[in-house]
Amino acid sequence: MRKSFFILFSLVAVLLFSGCGYKPSSTYAKEQINGNVFVDLYVNLRDPKNAVLIKDAMNEILVHRLGTNLVYDKKLADTILNLKLGNVSMSKLQYDEQGNTKLYKANVNINVKYSNDNHTNSFNVSGTQEFTVDGEYINDAKRFEAIKSAASKALEEVISKIAIQSFKKSE
Repeated sequence: MRKSFFILFSLVAVLLFSGCGYKPSSTYAKEQINGNVFVDLYVNLRDPKNAVLIKDAMNEILVHRLGTNLVYDKKLADTILNLKLGNVSMSKLQYDEQGNTKLYKANVNINVKYSNDNHTNSFNVSGTQEFTVDGEYINDAKRFEAIKSAASKALEEVISKIAIQSFKKSE
C-alpha cells in the first residue's frame, strides 16, 4: 500500500513540475553565459589576496553550477565575465563590559559585468559574514576568513541575478 502511494505521489509530482514549465535558474543563466567563458579580474593593489579568492570562487560556481567551459585566454572566449572587488568594510556589532569590540561584520560588494555577442549586462552583488574576536583587534587570519566567506555569499547571488536579467530581456 505504501509503495503504491509513493509511486502515485511521485508520478503526480513529476507531472506537476513538468506541466507547469518549471526550470531552475541555472537554465536561464546558461542562456546568458554561453560558450567558452573567460573570467577577468580587476585586482585592487590594496587588497590583492581577497581579489584572487573571488576569481577562484567564481570559477568554481561557473563550472559546478552552470557547467561552463572556462578558458584562460580572452581571445578564445565567447563570454567575458569581469569581476571587481568593489568595497570591503568591517562594522562593529557588539561590545563587552570593558567597551572592547567582540563581534564584527564583514561587508563585501562585488561588481560583475558580462558580455558576449548576444548579451551585455552589469550588476552588483553583496555578502556579509559576522565573526567574533578574542582580543581588542582583528587579526589578519580572522579578517581574511570573514572576507572570504562574505565574498562567497555574494557570488552565490550571481547565477540568480543573471537569470533575472534573462527574464527582463525576454519581456
